[in-house]
Amino acid sequence: MWYLVAADLVLLVHLLFIGFVVGGSFLAWRWPRLIWVQLPAMVYGAMVELIGFACPLTALQNYLLRRGGRAGYRGGFISHYLIQAIYPPGLTRGIQIGLGLFVVLIAATGYGGYLRRHRPAAPGTLANDQQRATPAAVALHRSGRRG
Repeated sequence: MWYLVAADLVLLVHLLFIGFVVGGSFLAWRWPRLIWVQLPAMVYGAMVELIGFACPLTALQNYLLRRGGRAGYRGGFISHYLIQAIYPPGLTRGIQIGLGLFVVLIAATGYGGYLRRHRPAAPGTLANDQQRATPAAVALHRSGRRG
């Protein structure tokens, strides 16, 4: 029984990891340091789909299912749990490549939004100076006088 509980926990971690791979770049808008974790995860997730190598979480979940007395599953996590619901005929290589490219596209969109939101202002502009300036300095800048 504990093996089946552990397999369910791996399933949950797997789902969370896929969610992080796909949408984690948007979390970087709030927590910029997360980029250093999400970017390698996104590259790894895209490579799993594009190149087709197996995810270790799938192997771990299959191992735990077999130890718990259930049959494991063939193929990857996505093809077993998600694709069956979305694409009834099953996972083809074309769909798998499309999913990998979709992951990259979503991440690029998220990082593009991050870069737009966190673009540094040009030196000497009010937007850049306001981050460090006192209200009096901002007022002087707006009036055009030098302080």
